Parts: sequence; C-alpha cells; structure tokens
Amino acid sequence: MEGETRTMTSKKMLATLVGCNYAGTRNELRGCINDVLAVRDTLVARFGFAPADVSVLTDGRGAAVLPTGANIKRALADMIARAAPGDVLFFHYSGHGTLVPPRHGHGHEGGDDKEEEAIVPCDFNLVTDVDFRQLVDRVPPGASFTIVSDSCHSGGLIDQEKEQIGPSVLPDSADAPSLAAPVRTARFLPYGALLDHLSGVSGMPSSHHAADHLLALFGADASAKFHGHGGTLSAAAPAPRPDEGILLSGCQTDETSADVAAEDEEEGGGKACGAFSSVVQNVLAAHPAPLSNRELVARARAVLDEQGFEQHPCLYCSDANAEAPFLSQEEKAVGTASQVMSSSAL
Repeated sequence: MEGETRTMTSKKMLATLVGCNYAGTRNELRGCINDVLAVRDTLVARFGFAPADVSVLTDGRGAAVLPTGANIKRALADMIARAAPGDVLFFHYSGHGTLVPPRHGHGHEGGDDKEEEAIVPCDFNLVTDVDFRQLVDRVPPGASFTIVSDSCHSGGLIDQEKEQIGPSVLPDSADAPSLAAPVRTARFLPYGALLDHLSGVSGMPSSHHAADHLLALFGADASAKFHGHGGTLSAAAPAPRPDEGILLSGCQTDETSADVAAEDEEEGGGKACGAFSSVVQNVLAAHPAPLSNRELVARARAVLDEQGFEQHPCLYCSDANAEAPFLSQEEKAVGTASQVMSSSAL
C-alpha cells in the first residue's frame, strides 16, 4: 500500500480554480462559485490532488484574493513555474466570456476580421486566447495543462490549438446521465456591454476599442494581445503543433454557455451551476474508471443535447492528448474516492 501511495504522489498535481459571479452588477451570474467548489471536491476525492495544491479564486464575499485579470495570470504563471515533466496542471474557469473584434491599425495586418475569445475576470481586465497560448508554451515537456472553461465563446480559447471535437469535427454519440430542468442565463458579456463598463471606469468614450481602455486602466497587466509585442497572431499563424495544452470548452466559439439556476434554490433544494460544469461532474460520477478527454467531452456534449441546451462542448489538443485520460487518472487511483466524488456533484 505504501508503494502505491508513493507512485500516486510522485508527480505534482496543481490546480487553479476561478469563479466569477459579478454579484451586485447587471452582469451577475449565480452558479460560478458553486462550480469551482464542486470541482475542488472532485479534484481531491477522485483525482488525488492535495488540498494545499488547489488554489481557488472567487469574487465571493470576503474572498482573500479576487480573480482579477492580473491575479489569474499570476496564479497560472506561478503554477506553471512549479511544474516539472510528468506533472498534471489544471485550470477551471466559470464566468463570463466575450469576443473581441480586431484592433485595426494597431499591429493587425492581413485584413483578418475574426473576433477573438477572452474570459472576463471580476475587474474586466480580459485574459485572452493569446495569454493562454503564452502560458501553454511555457509548460514543461511531458507535463499536461488541462483547461476547462465554462463560459461563452470558449471554443478556441487556446490560440492555435488543434480542434478534436468542435464545429468541424463531430464526436460519435455517447450515452448520458440526466440534468434537472433548468432556468438558464447565458454566461456571455456582449462586446458593447464590455465597452460600456470600461468606458465608465476609464472615462474614455465607448467608441474606443477595448484595448485602449484596458491599456489605460491596467498598463502592463493588460493582455499581451493588446501590447505591440503580443498583438494578434492570426496574420501569419502557423499550423497547430503538438503541445501540452488541453482545452475542454463549454461551447463553440459562436455559442453561449448556460448558467443554470435551480428552480427551488431559494428553498435550499438545489444549487445554481454552470450547465457544462454540472454535466462534467455527472459524467465523471457515472463513470468511475478513467475517461479520455475525448470521451468526457463527447459524453458531456450528448447530455447537453439531450437536455435541449444549445451549446456544444469542444475539445482542443494534440491527437495524443485527445486519447489520454482526463487529468491523467490511473486505474489504481479509482476506488472509494469515486463514491465521495458523486456526493459532491451538482
């Protein structure tokens, strides 16, 4: 038994979990903090993460460290700096996503009008697909960096990552557990609403591009996408290459992800949650043996389709990582932990 414990703990398993509910604002969501608390329990009970190695950033009342753009990027950079070959890194994000149009005349060439994906931290200092690409590129060879983003327009959140399941590559059908009837809110911050918020803080006209507001407000802490050296990578983008990044997105780039409010939540009978986050929990609970990244996304996609959600989870990663077990789960790690996990699922 001691030998098995040493084998299971020989690799570091590090996680950063972010949930933004934006309480008290017109962009408020209800299920994002619940998502990350459930995910934390699952990481510890099922996958063997040490509680001290799971960092949780939320904008809940009394939070010690808020999930600002700078704090999220710092937490991810610190996690990657601790990693060595063979380690397992995990980032879960629940909150708003948005699409950012190109910033013409500022290092953007080639006439590409493609909108780019970003997540929306609590201070609206966007973390973009370019930031995630830069983080993935710093992961040590042989480690893995899995990102689950339960936000709108999250497909393609790692710039230039290969699509395995998505608009162009459909999965085989899979059996699926059920999800309770929901009341749904999109985890989507329209670009116009983003500009209105930033304009109110920066004092600049909302006609300016988001980059202008973000650079004025956050300076060096703004996304690399908006700095001259970060820019857009689309003008001469190379073909996707194998790397250590694995993205499980709650929806396609052109879709929204649902924030689900249980109808009896006020009476304590249910919890608000992200549809994708909850389905992932349910699929894992129904399948205690390791599931590949491809199997997990395919099953989650089938659940959401069966329940009438208009969002289609996607998988972006190398061919090898598509078939690798989610979070490198090993057969011998499965036992009573799966029973504990299922009790924490939303």
